[in-house]
Amino acid sequence: MAAFPPRLHVLFARDSDVAVVLRRGPSKSVCAILWHRKGDSFELGQWMRGRIYERRADLSPDGRHLIYFAMNGRWSSATGGSWTAISRAPFLHAVVLLGKGDCWHGGGLFTGNRTYWLNDGYGHRAMQESTSLVRDTSFVPPGGFGGECPGVYYPRLLRDGWRLVDRIDNGRSESITVFEKQASFGWVLRKLAHEQVGAPPGKGCYWDEHELEHTAKQTRRSLPDWEWAEVDKGAVLWAEHGQLWRARMVKAGLVDATAIHDFTDMKFEAIAAPY
Repeated sequence: MAAFPPRLHVLFARDSDVAVVLRRGPSKSVCAILWHRKGDSFELGQWMRGRIYERRADLSPDGRHLIYFAMNGRWSSATGGSWTAISRAPFLHAVVLLGKGDCWHGGGLFTGNRTYWLNDGYGHRAMQESTSLVRDTSFVPPGGFGGECPGVYYPRLLRDGWRLVDRIDNGRSESITVFEKQASFGWVLRKLAHEQVGAPPGKGCYWDEHELEHTAKQTRRSLPDWEWAEVDKGAVLWAEHGQLWRARMVKAGLVDATAIHDFTDMKFEAIAAPY
């Protein structure tokens, strides 16, 4: 069986220069890593044996808390084998724990530094709560994208400045939702969010690819290996083959591409949270 590089997904804090990198690989191991974007240093949080659904996760605006949906398949355990948690980033140890017991819905979005919306179609059971974190029951995510990954991920993209431009339905087995964000010098970063049964090897049923386009120049660059990408302060950031990259955007396109960090050789470590 072919070995795939670790999969990376990044959550930005909207009001702080930090982010959390969710690194998955092998498939049943995942860790959270704090990225201090000012200076590009990285702080390992915690590993877990199981799956974090990165498209149902979010980072609070100040970067202090992480909400995520996870599954370890231990269906007879207290959580029922899956749960939504809020932790102190970049650690995974829950300060709010909601048992679920299946993989429908779960996860959520922060509506403020201490308020969160829970993606709760049904079934969450409060197991641990915090007086400093309050569930926002009035928030309704835009779009009507359902209760699975798109129902959290697509509203997060819209909130963070992406524009929904198209929905391509290729039949019952696949659809593509197209988002765009303006970069510099007339370039547009396009995100093609796939929802697919029978995805390519190494992809889940939800996966992204990217393009850069300059409409005036009639220039388009396809970037199928970019699994995550974002526009940031005159640059483009992306994840590819287990590495984070940055390049400046100029009139001609991307220049000075630099590998920020390589996450390939990381191994599972049993790490206790400091709280």
